[in-house]
Amino acid sequence: MRNVGDVIARRNEEAAGALIGYLPVGFPTLDASVDAAVALVENGVDVLELGLPYSDPVMDGTVIQAATQQALAGGFRLGHGFEAVRRVTERVDAPVLLMTYWNPVVQYGVDRFADDLAAAGGAGLITPDLIPDEAADWIAASERTGLDRVFLAAPTSTDARLRKTIDASRGFVYAVSTMGITGARTDVDRAARTLVGRLRDAGSKASCVGVGISTAEQVAEVLEYAEGAIVGSALVKALADGGVDAAGALAAELARGTSRQ
Repeated sequence: MRNVGDVIARRNEEAAGALIGYLPVGFPTLDASVDAAVALVENGVDVLELGLPYSDPVMDGTVIQAATQQALAGGFRLGHGFEAVRRVTERVDAPVLLMTYWNPVVQYGVDRFADDLAAAGGAGLITPDLIPDEAADWIAASERTGLDRVFLAAPTSTDARLRKTIDASRGFVYAVSTMGITGARTDVDRAARTLVGRLRDAGSKASCVGVGISTAEQVAEVLEYAEGAIVGSALVKALADGGVDAAGALAAELARGTSRQ
């Protein structure tokens, strides 16, 4: 089991913070998605998020939607997610989280999902549409299997909601820097800095900012106040436009942002 919290803590001791990279499983093919994930780690990504394609991706921007729709059209099945985790963790040591909407987990069976993810070497789950109040089954399954659970916090969250999210999360809290769907943005929202401050005041030890980060400069900016920076759409676009090599090259560029200034 690879512990996400330990990796983030270590990267905050030896560098400015952690770089977390997202790619969807099965895009452009299952084999290529595994190779691309490995390339991210080999080029400086500290923690991987592998997204499970879903037919109703309410939080995903156009780049990720297009990639996941291609993966689904190519025959993606939920079992491919566990296969990808296993194949990636056999090749690199970085912790691998699956990011998934909650309905596929329920359909598969929460305990069965947790068991299969742990058996594949996965570190845990990011669940963008699951709130702690409705997560009793997942919290129980993750406690039993030792998996991390990452819940989302938004700028609109109340202080009470933030405290509940921190208490329920293990690994880190996913701070959504802008409201709405994902996608690379020119300016990382100032709301992110305020949100991370509120999370820290509420007791969070590890907050990672995602949604809208696409350059090494933005990674460095986020790591001035957060423990980790999450990059998704920019890496998916690089993979779509230039293949595995381009995704790896962008990861290396983004990783420059983790060096201490």
